[in-house]
Amino acid sequence: MAHSIRKVGIIGAGQMGNGIAHVCALAGMPVVINDIQAARLKDALATINGNMARQVARKRITEDDKLAALKLITTAETYDGLSDCDIVIEAAVEKEDIKRKIFTELCPALKPEALIATNSSSISITRLAAATDRPEKFIGIHFMNPVPVMELVEIIRGIATADVTFEASKEFISKLGKTIAVAEDFPAFMVNRILLPMVNEAIYTLYEGVGNVEGIDTAMRLGAHHPMGPLELADFIGLDTCLSVMQVLHEGLADSKYRPCPLLVKYVEAGWLGKKAGRGFYDYRGAKPVPTR
Repeated sequence: MAHSIRKVGIIGAGQMGNGIAHVCALAGMPVVINDIQAARLKDALATINGNMARQVARKRITEDDKLAALKLITTAETYDGLSDCDIVIEAAVEKEDIKRKIFTELCPALKPEALIATNSSSISITRLAAATDRPEKFIGIHFMNPVPVMELVEIIRGIATADVTFEASKEFISKLGKTIAVAEDFPAFMVNRILLPMVNEAIYTLYEGVGNVEGIDTAMRLGAHHPMGPLELADFIGLDTCLSVMQVLHEGLADSKYRPCPLLVKYVEAGWLGKKAGRGFYDYRGAKPVPTR
């Protein structure tokens, strides 16, 4: 029998965690958000409220939908607050050691039948599952950013993931009104295996002086009809995340074509991580973004 998912726990009150909470609550599911920083939990509720208000303004949802959804979201400062969840989705930073530590500490707080998912965009599901006490109940559920807007969810089974876990996860994603793409457990799965090397190549194009920031982004927006240029996209994703994914690809597939561009490394070392840091390939501190190169 398929495991039924009614209540959802989310670890990480960042951009992804907030987005996942947002769509789950709108689908009528109670959600508990956990984060190590209490202040971030307050910010998360304010962000979700603001994002839902925008959907109301655009007539995507009604004011009643918004109020009903917000009532379903609570926060917890410890993993014990997730004890009655049917699934817990980890949406912490894209660093394997941090994720493994979370899973080791989380498992004792969960009920035995609870499923665990990671929103990792690149790390081996099989390896992460091995850090838990229930690898057969572990799965990759990779939402795209921004979660309320993007229609796709990648679903990735580890070597130990049971069929019931897979079926329950598919049913859960369908309830959220998202489209599922099933990927095999290889570095960066499908979307990022294709997307991030393109972003990295755009950074090499800048690094080698083939074009400047504006030229490269305009070329891809107007020449390939991309909604956003690759350097603007890198800033939106976060340059630290872009670098993490490229490192996973480079180490996992041992192919030099995945070598992170030295310029990307330099920007990350400078703390110019993109939009969230106020500077990346564009400077966001003024009235409008200005290229930094």
